[in-house]
Amino acid sequence: MTSTHGTAVPVARGPRVALRELRHEDGEEFTARTRESRELHHPWLFPPDSVKDFARYAGLRVGNPANASLLVCDQDADGAIAGFVNINNIVRGAFLNGTLGYGAFAHAAGRGLMSEALSLVTAYAFGPLGLHRLEANVQPGNSASLALVRRAGFRKEGFSPAMLHVDGEWRDHERWALTAEMPTTRAAMAEPHTGA
Repeated sequence: MTSTHGTAVPVARGPRVALRELRHEDGEEFTARTRESRELHHPWLFPPDSVKDFARYAGLRVGNPANASLLVCDQDADGAIAGFVNINNIVRGAFLNGTLGYGAFAHAAGRGLMSEALSLVTAYAFGPLGLHRLEANVQPGNSASLALVRRAGFRKEGFSPAMLHVDGEWRDHERWALTAEMPTTRAAMAEPHTGA
C-alpha cells in the first residue's frame, strides 16, 4: 500500500487525529483499507473497494461545494487513513445543513479516533463551513454508530421507515441532529482544534 498523505494540509487537528480533504491520489490506500474492513462495515456501509469505484466516488466529491469529504488520519501512524467523514448534501440559504456519512477502518476501530474526529468535524462544519445544522441518519441496529452520535451530543429527532436503500433493501433509520447553538457544539468549537 502506497501512502500519499505526506503533503496534504489538514483542515483540523486534534491530539490524535487530523482531518484533511479527500484527494484523487488517496485511491490506493483508501480502497485497501476498505477491503480490510469489509467485515466491520457489512451490512451498514459500502465504501469503494476498487480504484475504479474510488475514482467515481472521488469524482463526485472532490471540488463539489455540496460535499465536504474528509479523511480521518492517525497522527501516531504517520497520517495513515483511519476513517472518513463526509458532510453530504450541503444546503446553504436559510437551512445551512449537511448530512453526515462516516466510517472507521478496521485497524483503527475501537480506539476513540472517530469520536475525536467527529468533534473536529462539528467544529469545522459550524466554523469555517458556516453550517448551522448537521444530521446523521443511522440504522437502528448499528449500535457503534448510534453510540458515536450520542457521544458527540447529537439529539434523536425521529424515525424514518424505509428511508435509504442499503445492501439491496430499503432500510429504516433513526434521525439524529446537532445544531451550532447546542452546548456540546459550543464547547467543541471553543477548543483550539483547527490549524495546519
